[in-house]
Amino acid sequence: MQIIDGKKISAEIKNELKVQIEELKKQGKNVPGLAAILVGDNPASHIYVTSKSKSCQEIGMRSIVETLSSDISQNELLDIIKRYNEDDNYHGILVQLPLPKHIDEDKIIEAIAPEKDVDGFHPVSVGNLVIGKDTLVSCTPAGIQELLKRYNIDTQGKHVVVVGRSNIVGKPIANLLLQKNKFANSVVTVCHSAAKDLSVFTRQADILIAAIGKAEMIKADMVKEGAVVIDVGINRVDDPSSSKGYRIVGDVAFEEVSNKCSFITPVPGGVGPMTIAMLLSNTFKAYKLYGG
Repeated sequence: MQIIDGKKISAEIKNELKVQIEELKKQGKNVPGLAAILVGDNPASHIYVTSKSKSCQEIGMRSIVETLSSDISQNELLDIIKRYNEDDNYHGILVQLPLPKHIDEDKIIEAIAPEKDVDGFHPVSVGNLVIGKDTLVSCTPAGIQELLKRYNIDTQGKHVVVVGRSNIVGKPIANLLLQKNKFANSVVTVCHSAAKDLSVFTRQADILIAAIGKAEMIKADMVKEGAVVIDVGINRVDDPSSSKGYRIVGDVAFEEVSNKCSFITPVPGGVGPMTIAMLLSNTFKAYKLYGG
């Protein structure tokens, strides 16, 4: 069994981007820029946005964080997005979700110019992904595919089973691995909570992607011997022995499943670090395609 080290791969991607950005600076060119918009005072959102901004600074990418009051009107937020759509110094725009209840998330996502949609949530980005056009792909699925590439895990004709059907992970990773490309071209099954017995599907998987949001739900008897297991889950479970009183676990029961599989991502340190790395990569891609 081999651990898929997302921390290591994430650091490699950041270093590669840093070298390319330093080269742009040497040539006197504009550098990629990311605008992050944070509405309200959700502590988790603050942590995510700060981490994204810090990562930009580490690699020499321009970054700005717009911190807005939770009572901002929808129209005011739309005006701010419009300003960044028109600003050539910023090639990527992300609005940290969730938003306050009085704001329509769909309208906000759709207001971001598709060429700056580095979260890959815009209907145009999603549509391009489904029909196989080059596009900005949602960061977590893009990170999963990047891990498969960098560990040279064969996906051609393999049966990929995705547990979960969210718009952020389940649907996009299924569509990504369906495409007739290298490190894709898989036979994909998407299963979810409506299945009477998930194990009927999971035991068939050559590559199992767990993104259902239930702590340690995937047990050893649900996994085929030698399977590749990608755990997207981040769940907090009580742990009196920990100084915090809890620990973070995935959707996969790591200790028992790791004995059966060929490759597995740990939680934390697997898919998680890849999300920010791919956000930076998407911003650089948007810069090269549309703004460089």
